[in-house]
Amino acid sequence: MRPTAPALVLLPALALLPVLLVVLNGAHGGGAEILGSFVVGAVSPSMNPALLKALLVGLQVTVATALTGWSCSLVLGVLLGCLSCERLWLTWCLPDWPATLLRRLMALPRSVHELIWGLLLLQVLGLHPWVAVLAISIPYSCLIARVWRDQLQSLDPSRLQAMLQTGSSPIAACVTALSPAMGSVLVSYGGYRLECALRSATLLGVFGLGGLGMDLELSLKSLQFHELWTGLWLLTAVTIVLEQGLRCWRSWSEEAQFGQRRVLWFSLAVLLSAGLGAVWLACLFPDSGSLSWLPVQWPDFSSLQQAAQELPWLSMLWETLILTLLAAGIAIGLPPLLLLFTPARLWQRCVNGFWVVVRVIPPPLAVLLLLLSNQPTLAIGALALGLHNSGVMGRLLQDGLEQQDDSVQVALASSGASPQVGWLYGLLSPRSPSHLAYGAYRSDVILRETVVVGLIGGSGLGWQLLESLSSFHWAAVLLLITTYAALTLIGEWLSDRSRQHWLQS
Repeated sequence: MRPTAPALVLLPALALLPVLLVVLNGAHGGGAEILGSFVVGAVSPSMNPALLKALLVGLQVTVATALTGWSCSLVLGVLLGCLSCERLWLTWCLPDWPATLLRRLMALPRSVHELIWGLLLLQVLGLHPWVAVLAISIPYSCLIARVWRDQLQSLDPSRLQAMLQTGSSPIAACVTALSPAMGSVLVSYGGYRLECALRSATLLGVFGLGGLGMDLELSLKSLQFHELWTGLWLLTAVTIVLEQGLRCWRSWSEEAQFGQRRVLWFSLAVLLSAGLGAVWLACLFPDSGSLSWLPVQWPDFSSLQQAAQELPWLSMLWETLILTLLAAGIAIGLPPLLLLFTPARLWQRCVNGFWVVVRVIPPPLAVLLLLLSNQPTLAIGALALGLHNSGVMGRLLQDGLEQQDDSVQVALASSGASPQVGWLYGLLSPRSPSHLAYGAYRSDVILRETVVVGLIGGSGLGWQLLESLSSFHWAAVLLLITTYAALTLIGEWLSDRSRQHWLQS
């Protein structure tokens, strides 16, 4: 017996049962009052002029950081992706081993979460606005390079080879043969990365790297929920505007024919965005000065050996993996479960609004909010991380369902099936393989993000990493980052295999 495709999509939602049981069991008496104040703050945000001015400045820092980090990572990612593509090296009649070496070297930077990069750079470069930009640019450029290289390798080489055989130069043949297909990849994936950069810039602010995230954290810790929701509604408005712009962007990219001129104009716009973001940050921080390198004493072999014996490896790894599995189950299974209640248009709009809210609230703030009314447990981190990623999964699922052919659903409804059954087998079933494939990729992302809730919730590798950073225990920091990178690369390999399986089924 094999479960049907819709059942496989809904089964991960079972992770909600143990998580909710632990969370509800750990709730204390004052939790209801605190959560009530949080909900009331949503409908009556503070409109204090001084607060609005401060939040708008923080929002500018977040947007400028995201724009600069995104554009720099996009430029670097495309360049690194071309350099790590074996096909391009062979086009120039060169050996392809440098491309293979570069591709393997880029695995380590992309496996380390941008928050870890931010905390590390904060220790060695000090508090500077460009620390957040570098923390976003380093892993993002390697992630973009991986996607760009994979897309180049998957293209049909016949057109490129035909142009080379007619006597075209390698650079002219590559630009002419590859730019139409790669132009659409640049636009669609580049837009997705811009949305991710905005979330990352907000997250880095929560941990002291400036921007709106810092204001949100201070409001939450002081229980000023009216001020907190003012910042959240501002961030929600920016997110909605960005989403609508990216939706128009993607629809335009699907219809457009990407010739050399259009790709050139888009590349020029990205370069201008990098310059605009850099100037914007310089205007926001006129006295920031230049980056300065703070001396760091790197550990020797004996200190690494001693740190390896001191760290509680078994408990850290176990907590990190359990946190990943529970959060991934919630992120994958919750969106279709909510949509299954009723296919009514009003309910779907309410669910879409819920996904916007959980995407806007950074997981560390969600953990802090839950800890105000609950005991610290692993389930708190899993719930916060799962809800945040379910917002991403839900938006993509809804976009896919809107493009799905509803003829099967209409036929089921005509035969007397209930609306839930018609939606389940008419719309969700054909979409299930792609949802599970993206869920495999999102599980890899969640493994990286466990460090975010671990730093707040006191669990897993993230908490130990924060303790080691605060005490400047560089031997433990190096071992923990290496372990995190190894886990992420293993998870990346497993998610790739799972994604290939679901996309082929």
